[in-house]
Amino acid sequence: MKFEKIHNKGQAQLFKNQYLEYLTKTHPLVIWGLYMPIIGFLLYYSYERYQFNALHILFTFMAGMFFWSLFEYMIHRFAFHFYAESPRAQKIVYIIHGNHHEYPRDKERLFMPPVPSLILASTIFILIYLVGSLFGAGSYAFAFFPGFILGYLIYGSMHYAIHAWNPPFKWMKPLWRNHHLHHYKNTELGFGVSSTLWDHVFGTMFDLKKEKEDKSKVQELTYGYSPSKRESVS
Repeated sequence: MKFEKIHNKGQAQLFKNQYLEYLTKTHPLVIWGLYMPIIGFLLYYSYERYQFNALHILFTFMAGMFFWSLFEYMIHRFAFHFYAESPRAQKIVYIIHGNHHEYPRDKERLFMPPVPSLILASTIFILIYLVGSLFGAGSYAFAFFPGFILGYLIYGSMHYAIHAWNPPFKWMKPLWRNHHLHHYKNTELGFGVSSTLWDHVFGTMFDLKKEKEDKSKVQELTYGYSPSKRESVS
């Protein structure tokens, strides 16, 4: 689905029901507060129940984080930007991701809200456990899934930061520019948010050396921008 409009102000109305509408919004700290105890419990459970040693847990945990980076790329590219034909499917794509492209300054919808997030997370955990069980490794899910979830939390926080501030370090500038260009230049490139690894692997990385800076466009995407701040990036 192609997203054309960028609004500097406002927020999309996704549901007519005010209570459903309220459930579509959240703050990053709410999601961190929700998942950190779950991450801690699952890591403790993998140690106490399955007697995994620290190195074993760390390796499995890091594998979960790495898997998240691929999952992030795939779901952004093929689900969030799904070319829907029916009005109902288009509405679903808009609710999931299109509203963010139309209102990139809406900081209340940069994380998936708690209720659908927990439903989706539970489903993914069950799938990981079942797939692991097919190979006699279901117990690994209890150390793998926390890494996957931490990857998601980092992704959401990076997304928030990219839309709020300039990159804190020079080496992070390509990541910022890649996402900004995804918004205003070409929605069929630049799907990585927390990492550009898979954009490089699958050939969807912008050629940043050839892309010209467009400060006015970046201002439309960053809700934390003000002219008094240091020079923005595109």
